[in-house]
Amino acid sequence: MNKTTSATSIRIRQPEGNFKNEPFTDFKTPENARAMEAALAKVRSELGREYDLVIGGRRVKTEGKIKSHNPARPAETVGVHQKAGIEHAEPAMQAALAAYESWSRTTVEERASLLFNAAEIIRQRHFEFCAWLTFEVGKNWAEADADVGETIDFLEFYAREALRLSKATTPIQYPGERNELLYIPLGVGAVIPPWNFPFAIMAGMTSASIVAGNTVVLKPSSDSPTIAAKFVEVLEEAGMPDGVVNFCPGSGATFGNAIVEHAKTRFIAFTGSKAVGLDIHERAARTKPGQIWIKRTILEMGGKDSILVCADADVDAAVDAVVAAAFGFSGQKCSACSRAIVEAPVYDVFVERVREGVAKLTVGDPAKNPNMGPVISKAALEQMLEYIETGKKEGRLVAGGKVVDIDGGHFLEPTVFADIAPDAVISQEEIFGPVLAIIKVASFDEGLKVANNTEYGLTGAIYSSDRDKLNIARNEFHVGNLYLNRKCTGAMVGAHPFGGFNMSGTDSKAGGPDYLYLFTQAKSVAEKL
Repeated sequence: MNKTTSATSIRIRQPEGNFKNEPFTDFKTPENARAMEAALAKVRSELGREYDLVIGGRRVKTEGKIKSHNPARPAETVGVHQKAGIEHAEPAMQAALAAYESWSRTTVEERASLLFNAAEIIRQRHFEFCAWLTFEVGKNWAEADADVGETIDFLEFYAREALRLSKATTPIQYPGERNELLYIPLGVGAVIPPWNFPFAIMAGMTSASIVAGNTVVLKPSSDSPTIAAKFVEVLEEAGMPDGVVNFCPGSGATFGNAIVEHAKTRFIAFTGSKAVGLDIHERAARTKPGQIWIKRTILEMGGKDSILVCADADVDAAVDAVVAAAFGFSGQKCSACSRAIVEAPVYDVFVERVREGVAKLTVGDPAKNPNMGPVISKAALEQMLEYIETGKKEGRLVAGGKVVDIDGGHFLEPTVFADIAPDAVISQEEIFGPVLAIIKVASFDEGLKVANNTEYGLTGAIYSSDRDKLNIARNEFHVGNLYLNRKCTGAMVGAHPFGGFNMSGTDSKAGGPDYLYLFTQAKSVAEKL
């Protein structure tokens, strides 16, 4: 099937009022619970469908396939996808380059309207997209709802930001001249999103790219290509011209590297592991014959995030925050609390209350809405079990540590270790699963040093009733996203621009007022009067 669209097919929308975050869904309301159950039934009936590559609007089939499986029921296929290879890199690039010629010259109102239209489509099918997230990556209802809400937020926020940026002016008008500052698009970008926020992060990086006037080769994670395919369908329904986003699931080692290294690739937006991010950064730095620019990399690469609990803290509030931040979505967030650093006077009671809190968590099929669903894959589960064995040697197992046998799914108990040294393996390495290390410190000063002792610097939090300590942490706790007396997960678009320091990435600040600058280049124009 071929599909042809043009920029003129975009319904022009004006932004409705100021930006507001999409509200969370209250699933305790019977009407919402019934709507979610109906969406799950609808999506279940569509599982196993085959999806094509989309290159310049053409649907392309390949001999190789990528199968996406439900991590709660691995025998269940969510989607079957074509597998882009090296041979598809050049057609995808040429399609994106061809589309760039016209898309970069469309008005900012048209480009922003594409995002507004897409946001409205997703808003109308909110529960359906929640269901896709539940089946493809194992999110329970609340986690899926937050992912879909953040997707809508990114679309709405970046559309407004593009309109704002189009009205930028120089700081002064020099006498005798007319001075302009134009933020123009870069070119073709590679967008390489992760599987853990396969809707929000994928859509956020993609929408920021295209609303700025760029075109994109989108290579979703092989663990979550179906939700990306659904997003491309939304963009097409919203009026996106052919070639603006080219949908190409494939291996990172083949297709992904070919796009990253291509001489015509202008930027790479990536979220994922440190190892892959650094490899992309290195490959992008090597110039190719015919390359006339320095490629820009926009990288978010994970974290080893801490919540520091002071002796003067509200311990119960801190416990609730740590449990929520450590075990929400089974700890599979770059912002997850994987270390609780606790001052000695409250350490024992904190450990006991965490153990009590974790004992209340339920683990099961996310379609049935437990507290925790599965981890993403068998390989990930096996790696987590290796870290748990290491943790048993490095400290005291307080809770969990075992596989949960449900329908062959990849389930792991929420796991807590106490008496862990600040330099222990499970204190330093990103586990990306439901494993929490609790570290005892003698003082606030020592706790702050421990909080800063990793190679990462993404999120962190401190619980204290002492204003002086909070002020010191504001200056000395070296993370991109710091939270005072609240958990270290749950960044909200517009309120908490997201991105970290050190090996956590390039501090891109997604969802903030600076983000679109990364997808544009500033052109100063001066006309003598």
